[in-house]
Amino acid sequence: MHAKEYEQRRSAAAEELAERKLDALLVSFSPNLRYLSGFTGSNGALLLLQGRAILFTDPRYEIQASQESTCRVRITKGPLMDAVVAAVRRLGVRRIGYEPARMTCESYDALKEKLPMRSSLTPVRGWIEGMRMVKSPTELALIRRSVETNSRAFERTVARLKGGVRESDLAAELEYRMRRLGAEKPSFETIVAGGARSALPHAQPTSAPISGLVVVDMGAFQQGYASDMTRMLFVGTPGAKVQRMYRAVLEAQLAGIAAVRDGARTAVVDAAARNVLKAYGLDRAFTHSTGHGLGLEIHEPPRLGRRDKLRLKEGMAVTIEPGAYLEGFGGVRIEDTVVVTKTGCEILTPTPKTLRVL
Repeated sequence: MHAKEYEQRRSAAAEELAERKLDALLVSFSPNLRYLSGFTGSNGALLLLQGRAILFTDPRYEIQASQESTCRVRITKGPLMDAVVAAVRRLGVRRIGYEPARMTCESYDALKEKLPMRSSLTPVRGWIEGMRMVKSPTELALIRRSVETNSRAFERTVARLKGGVRESDLAAELEYRMRRLGAEKPSFETIVAGGARSALPHAQPTSAPISGLVVVDMGAFQQGYASDMTRMLFVGTPGAKVQRMYRAVLEAQLAGIAAVRDGARTAVVDAAARNVLKAYGLDRAFTHSTGHGLGLEIHEPPRLGRRDKLRLKEGMAVTIEPGAYLEGFGGVRIEDTVVVTKTGCEILTPTPKTLRVL
């Protein structure tokens, strides 16, 4: 990411300060901090003001912060909030916005207790997350690269796969492959679940050998940006019930994709997928939302659920992942990462959506 893009983001946020009746915004949530400054360390805070931004961190990150960010860097050996308070005093900052959902009670109490009497804290919710929803061309290129790495890891693993491998071993191999292909880490704990356990949407891999329906939900973080994909395997010969269930979910997923476009309400996309499953009598077996945004986090706004009213915008990166889960039998989920366009969407995930029979 070019330094200029971070500077443009900070300028755009700073322009909103006066409108929100704030003198400064304090950001400590790691993805938001990275989005505005480029800093990737585990301990940091950004004080954003009109015309300036100060990045606070500790001595471990002195060199890294100066390399990653064009913000003024303040290194402190004590608690970061003490350094923030000192800057607030020195600069005469009065109205400070903070992220209530992203700050610990301990940090908030320390900050509030030590601030000057004339300074006040104002909660701001979803501000930077809202900026992050529409991706820049640079961000989309990074997401596309992450998606391609994730898919290549899947293809290289499955090409050599045979029935009888343990769920945990398959998950480990997928993660090993994505790292070898350039990912920093998985974007979440890889899901591999076979047989009746495939009906658990967020099942953790076990030492059991894969059997029957096998759900594989995997993603990679590459250069900070996430990917997400779910594909289905089958060990043995799929019967009529499995084939019908798979067809239903695939049709629902394609219907959800077809509903994506600039200006479409997220609930409409969800309904498109849900209505297909209803026609198959599987609507009650669909127990989660149709998708979510992704970027610097694996789950970020927007959410594509039945009660979500947000309108999609060109440049958003979202997943489309309907599923159906029958207790005691198994489950099917199919997921792609897509980018919203003016007239529809671009499907980034290149992996075929056929049921892989082992």
